[in-house]
Amino acid sequence: MNRRSFRASSRAPAVGKVEYKRAVDAGVINQGLFYLAWLMDHRAEFEHLVRDRLGVTAASQVLWSGPRLICIAGDFTRYDVHAVREHRRSIDLVRYRLFGSDLLGLETVASVSGGMQVGRRARRQAVARAAGDFQGASMVELASAVDEALLGLGDGVNRVERKQYRAYQRLRNFACLCPPQRSKVLVYLKVDPQDVDLVPGFTRDVSGLGHHGTGDLEVQLRTPKDVERAQDLFRASYAAA
Repeated sequence: MNRRSFRASSRAPAVGKVEYKRAVDAGVINQGLFYLAWLMDHRAEFEHLVRDRLGVTAASQVLWSGPRLICIAGDFTRYDVHAVREHRRSIDLVRYRLFGSDLLGLETVASVSGGMQVGRRARRQAVARAAGDFQGASMVELASAVDEALLGLGDGVNRVERKQYRAYQRLRNFACLCPPQRSKVLVYLKVDPQDVDLVPGFTRDVSGLGHHGTGDLEVQLRTPKDVERAQDLFRASYAAA
């Protein structure tokens, strides 16, 4: 789906390009750059369209000095991230996640302004703003942090989307991330609960209890500090797989 974006700001609108793909697609960046270049080469046509739709004043305020490409896809590879960091254009790679049927999370994988990479803190702020319009935005952001932590355990981690949860695999499942609830995110790990000092409200033995995903240790995460606190458990489950 190709769309020209026309975003109004407090003083003047900005012009850019949004390219969307449902899954992992290496062509999304190249295709987006092609259409952005086409847009920049057809300024007169675009301004004429704006003038017809929004009036002469709006058309005169279009800013062409900082065009930006936003690529939205199910995921991106590390090669995609490296490619945009080397490019002279301003590019955002945005990964989307569906949690259930009506909850959407957006995560900025890479953000480059004219060849300069935006810092981690700025990317996290962008993630929070993007998710802010959805119910449970803080939990969506927390789930994204868990996703990043689990994928970062090693190069051999595979992520598989299931209907009721997201599985993380090495040779077999070692973690299952459930859709975020209103106040917490649940992760199930392949760790023997008897080897863990269980903490009420943080870890729970679910051996023999029905739940989505696999694993006998339930980890309840409510804040970013809980994600840091669970790192040793994540690593232990990864090592056991």
